[in-house]
Amino acid sequence: MSCINVDNLSKSYGSVKAVNDITLSVKTGQVFGFLGPNGAGKSTTIKLLTTLIQPSGGSLTILGVDAIKNPLKVRHKIGVVLQQPSYEPTLTVEKSLEKYGMMWNVPKIERKSRMETLLEDFDLNEIRKKRNEDLSIGQRRRVQVAREFMHDMDLLFLDEPTVGLDPSARRKLLDYLKNKVKTGLTIFFTTHILTEAEYLCDEIAIIDKGKILAVDTPDALKNRFGKEKTIKIHLLKNQQKIKLLLSGILDCKIDFNTGTNITIHSKKSELVLMKILRILNDNGIEIDDLSAVPTNLEEIFLKMVEENVSDN
Repeated sequence: MSCINVDNLSKSYGSVKAVNDITLSVKTGQVFGFLGPNGAGKSTTIKLLTTLIQPSGGSLTILGVDAIKNPLKVRHKIGVVLQQPSYEPTLTVEKSLEKYGMMWNVPKIERKSRMETLLEDFDLNEIRKKRNEDLSIGQRRRVQVAREFMHDMDLLFLDEPTVGLDPSARRKLLDYLKNKVKTGLTIFFTTHILTEAEYLCDEIAIIDKGKILAVDTPDALKNRFGKEKTIKIHLLKNQQKIKLLLSGILDCKIDFNTGTNITIHSKKSELVLMKILRILNDNGIEIDDLSAVPTNLEEIFLKMVEENVSDN
């Protein structure tokens, strides 16, 4: 069952199409990753899906509700953490959480219980009495995300939620979100950090210049677009003639980083590697280290964005 259905959705600002006729479906109970470089249309899309702005065209159904005709009904069922900072400067951390619970009419006893749990889960206990204006960027971001869990929701939209977080806090947040999905929550997660998407998301859409380039699981994307492998060779000694020796090899792209480091990209990696090893052996060139790396999500992402730029 799908909780988000988007059909030919678009948003224009004058002659500029920020979102260009996108179509996608998000299944209930999954983390759906929305990837793209800065300016790709991620934030505009999330504002459309959360009814903060009206589309220029297309249809949008959220949790079975026509979000264009009934935006208020949708807002009562969702949680939203936008990229922009959102906090009252003079409120303390605990008062921020409590006030947010009051806004959502969470009963007092439940409100207090949730607040204590979230302060613990998001490592906010030590700063609970601090005012928001005195917090670091990462601390404010943790408060902003934690605050959204003060109320019940079926669907949570997170726009670049890990911005400003250190690696430890980032991983802890991702693990927290993974556990929340097990309770039935659906998460729409925008990011430009590929390792986050690969770790967290069940399905991923890649967007660039307002257009959806691909939608699939991380593994399926790697199978579809990631047949190419990267081979790295480190030679024992600097070899000035190495570029000339390997210039005749086809079906690959070779980067000569230095006289000792070679990086090969090829869909026929095994065949290409055998040819290179034969040439090195015939010329008495010794190898210090060799590694073959399967294509990761980041390489697919960069390749698709580069191809989209070329097409345009």
